[in-house]
Amino acid sequence: MMPVQSDSLGADQTADGPPTTRLAPSPTGALHLGNARTFLINWALARQRGWQVRCRIDDLDGPRVKSGADLGAIEDLTWLGLDWDGPETYQRKDLSPYVAAVEKLRTDGRIYPCSCSRSQVRNAQSAPHGDDHELRYPGTCRPPTGMAGPSGASPVDRQAPGPTALRLMVPDAAVDFTDALRGPQSINVQQQVGDFVIATKQDLPAYNLAVVVDDARAGVTDVVRGDDLLRATGRQILLYQFLEREPLPRYWHVPLVLGPDGRRLAKRHGDTRLAWYRDQGVAPQQIIGLLGTWCGINPDRRPMQIGYFLESFSIEQLPRGPVVFATEDHKWLMGSG
Repeated sequence: MMPVQSDSLGADQTADGPPTTRLAPSPTGALHLGNARTFLINWALARQRGWQVRCRIDDLDGPRVKSGADLGAIEDLTWLGLDWDGPETYQRKDLSPYVAAVEKLRTDGRIYPCSCSRSQVRNAQSAPHGDDHELRYPGTCRPPTGMAGPSGASPVDRQAPGPTALRLMVPDAAVDFTDALRGPQSINVQQQVGDFVIATKQDLPAYNLAVVVDDARAGVTDVVRGDDLLRATGRQILLYQFLEREPLPRYWHVPLVLGPDGRRLAKRHGDTRLAWYRDQGVAPQQIIGLLGTWCGINPDRRPMQIGYFLESFSIEQLPRGPVVFATEDHKWLMGSG
């Protein structure tokens, strides 16, 4: 696999339109402090550099999507002071671009049906995370002859007994790219997760296919997200290449906010939702002040206006290691620290 080049922290440029990024909350739950930090970094980086900012609701995650969580995410981001260019978009409103992408992969002989257990494919709709301990698919349903080639004689047979997911045939080779924050990366997707699902048994696009199709259609040049998704980047680059959707975006993988146990911030660490703090009377300047400390702007916690964060934020000074949400942080937000 040819290496993928990505700019570092230098000048931004794009051949076809302005540089563009996206805020892409998933309505599977409310935004918490860790989500807020990543979105704030993304937004500040974009506004400092003159990028366009799009807002996309990633609502394909089946039964995990919670009613009203989309509006809650928009309210949370607006409450913090973030804005974007143009209206919000929703993945589920138009599935035809994903159908077209699957058809191209089918025609090129790159996918095959998989009838493995529901639990093995259910998680394909969700974004993978670094602490999810993904298992490598052993190739149980992979055709013994491999790819059918570009003749159109695809190994995909949708008449196979029972519902089937679709998996991408992944080459056993490294995908090399340079992350703007993490530097050179090399991921062998076949050794990492094997042939991965691109469409579920419910005929919905899986996360990796959907995000590639959406970002390419929107002209996204810069993807800023948590580094728990660094592992998924190799999969997405393969899809960019197989779908002929290049040029590839530049990736910026931001260190996560962790709980005291060293795991990705989640419900197990208590209620860290922005909405919960807002309901307790915590002002957005208080939240931004804590996030500003976590982003290297101030060594100590202090309330901060969104405008000051924008002026003071420096991607070069962003801590390269994870941040821990400590009990003292919560006490400070509540005015008792």
